[in-house]
Amino acid sequence: MATVEFQIGHKDYTLACQAGEERALRRAAQLLDAEAAQIVEQAGRMPEARLLLLAGLMLSDRMAGLEDRMAATERELTRLKTNPLQVEVPVIPQQIGEALAELAARAEAIALRAEDALADEGAGDEGESTAGAPA
Repeated sequence: MATVEFQIGHKDYTLACQAGEERALRRAAQLLDAEAAQIVEQAGRMPEARLLLLAGLMLSDRMAGLEDRMAATERELTRLKTNPLQVEVPVIPQQIGEALAELAARAEAIALRAEDALADEGAGDEGESTAGAPA
């Protein structure tokens, strides 16, 4: 058996626990001590038994709230697994797809003619600049 020392409300405690449970016991003691510190801050000093009782009740209330939230989350998860959201993807009619393909082909043809026209203009400009230059 392992022994763990901790403090709650400025009072030292020592508890025995199974080997490997020390970390969990320290964490639980830290939570209880933090709750006790809040109670002392709000209500002032009080007998140890009352302080530990109130701190335990506060932690139990917090845990009950978390259990309620977890249960609600689990119900929502079950609902979503049972009835998954359905997303409808619109299907584009074949005629529209063909029309878009034809438009794309026309746009490419126009772009090629425009590039050829610009290339011809550029070649004509180069010929004029060399023709007008002194030899």
